[in-house]
Amino acid sequence: MPTSRGIHLSVNTVSTFLAVGAIALSLLVLGIAGLWVVARVSAGASRALQRLADSVQGYGLWLAWFMAVVATLGSLYYSEVAGFTPCEYCWYQRIAMYPLAIILGIAAFRRDRAIRIYAIPVAAAGGVISAYHYMIQHFPSLARGTCDLFAPCSAAYVWKFDFVSIPFMALVAFASIVTALALDGPSARARRSSIDEVSDSEEDS
Repeated sequence: MPTSRGIHLSVNTVSTFLAVGAIALSLLVLGIAGLWVVARVSAGASRALQRLADSVQGYGLWLAWFMAVVATLGSLYYSEVAGFTPCEYCWYQRIAMYPLAIILGIAAFRRDRAIRIYAIPVAAAGGVISAYHYMIQHFPSLARGTCDLFAPCSAAYVWKFDFVSIPFMALVAFASIVTALALDGPSARARRSSIDEVSDSEEDS
């Protein structure tokens, strides 16, 4: 744990910056998820989703890689600079995130979209672990006692705005990676076909 006032303020500033970024990113991901749900029944929403996907085409891998790199650097900052000891679930999330920072970078340079088949399940699994870790920070009684007493999984080294912790940031990072890869994945033709089907059904009704 940091002991000098200068280091403490630096960690606090970095945590505030990361927390604000995580909140903004979570709102964006939730907005896209909501648009995806509404697009199942609304041609207007389908067109909006299509335009969004078109704007991401070719950049999804880069965006996902950027998210993985930022999350990895943030994780290393907290353990190697701030001195926070990673708990057991922190390590599980690192196991999911760190390889993504490497393989997504290689895939982005090679323009290999097939990496989605492997990267999305890994990111989704990391997101599930982050969600569970975040939950036991709120409800420590749910922890099964597998974590070290010196690095309890229910402890929150960062707690910004009364709800943003490190697992929350990790969850947002994993969700944004899945979202970026999903938007950059399916062919535009398939989505346009879906839009046409919804438009036809609306005209018939």
